[in-house]
Amino acid sequence: MAANDSEEISFKKDTVSKLLASFFKEDKTRLSGDAATLMAEMLRIFVREAAVRAQKQAEAEDCDQVDIEHFEKILPQLLLDV
Repeated sequence: MAANDSEEISFKKDTVSKLLASFFKEDKTRLSGDAATLMAEMLRIFVREAAVRAQKQAEAEDCDQVDIEHFEKILPQLLLDV
């Protein structure tokens, strides 16, 4: 994927919790720690998949670098896979 595959994508559980909480309709709704951890893992997988697909799109177009246009081209199929 990247030049250094040892760098793993990660999201802070607190950030994910706050992001999800911003979509709750009722103030009393709470998110457990396990749910936030699971959502962070799902977000990590989603972002990694987007990066891999954009890289493959760039390679298919004989580009040395992934640009925003490559992400824009893979977004429809990525969103349909969800």
